[in-house]
Amino acid sequence: MNDTLNAAVPPIARLAIDGDRLWQSLTHLARIGATPLGGVKRLALTDLDRQGRDQVVAWFEAAGLEVRIDQIGNIFGRRAGADASRAPVVAGSHIDTQPSGGRFDGSYGVLAGLEVVRTLNDRGVRTVAPIEIAVWTNEEGTRFTPVMMGSGAFAGVFTLEHVLARADLDGESVGEALRRIGYAGTAPLGAPIGAYFEAHIEQGPILEATGTTIGVVTGALGQRWFDVAVSGTNAHAGPTPMEARRDALLAAALLVGEVNRIAREQGPDGRGTVGYLQVSPNSRNVIPGEARFSVDFRHPSAAGLAAMEGALRAACAAVAREYRVEVAVDEVVQFPPCRFDADCVGAVRAAAQALGLSHRDIVSGAGHDAVYVARVAPAAMIFVPCKDGVSHNELEDARPEHLAAGCDVLLQAMLARAGVA
Repeated sequence: MNDTLNAAVPPIARLAIDGDRLWQSLTHLARIGATPLGGVKRLALTDLDRQGRDQVVAWFEAAGLEVRIDQIGNIFGRRAGADASRAPVVAGSHIDTQPSGGRFDGSYGVLAGLEVVRTLNDRGVRTVAPIEIAVWTNEEGTRFTPVMMGSGAFAGVFTLEHVLARADLDGESVGEALRRIGYAGTAPLGAPIGAYFEAHIEQGPILEATGTTIGVVTGALGQRWFDVAVSGTNAHAGPTPMEARRDALLAAALLVGEVNRIAREQGPDGRGTVGYLQVSPNSRNVIPGEARFSVDFRHPSAAGLAAMEGALRAACAAVAREYRVEVAVDEVVQFPPCRFDADCVGAVRAAAQALGLSHRDIVSGAGHDAVYVARVAPAAMIFVPCKDGVSHNELEDARPEHLAAGCDVLLQAMLARAGVA
């Protein structure tokens, strides 16, 4: 911050977090489940997740926070405010990772919240509203589905009974795993939140490409996921003439291209991805009789998502007719587009501006816990750049100064909502 700006802002706005301490905490947590390429594998509700949770809880307690754990294993650390009747201002994210995850996805949001509390403690700042840090259970959805499980259960999107019964590939349920690792809490699901902020690496290339330090996240793309099954006829690759074939894979390949076309026509913010494809019988000299694939559509508007679905179903019908196959489309996930609270977004924008940080409005292409929390409380997110836009990858990386800048913005945004006693 330059001297002119520093002189123009009130003393509370000159508070700054300890960037070195934040970096050391991130580095320390990343050792739990560290992978050879510098990433992290800490799947939800495994022994490594327990070790990560134990470390975070120890840090919470060392910072003087009152810790509670709810029935789906979400962890909350509370710093008392001057007015105990006020709903807390919460910072949070998750610490579970992908199988080949990085050091910052999720963990940054939790430890940035911890650094805010440590800074307030260091400077003797008392807030009017309480401050809380949330660690949400199973955000990634890698071992257990659905994704964003803890925040979804907190917000009432999923029933407790449903999520506790979900099982991994080995048959262990969420409830069993929580009990095994010692995080089957007793606090009831759901509690008032005055405002919620989530700091996160962007997981995309826009901030780095534009040389921008802070992404002021105004909302998140809606998502609609489909399973598509194409049925034709298995046949010998040699004797069967081309015109006589009912090739399920050929039809599926054409539809993969259609997914790409549909998303491009809904640009610039439309997204379309086929990430999974299964072929049967999957033999070199057999014309495939069955192909199954996934479709992931994303768009900032409900109308855009509806248009993408309509275009997909029309393309499936056309391909089915032309290539004499059957195509079934089953919707399996639907997240409506999310717009974050205008006042919380404004607090993030104002903090970045007051701190002299380059910033721009941005829409999240990924789902985050903030999307579910936004259904029950005012919420917003803060993005910082990540190297080459890479995430869900062991090579995920971010610059310490960017992480510190995002945490400074988080501090100021939380103070704006919590008030200073």
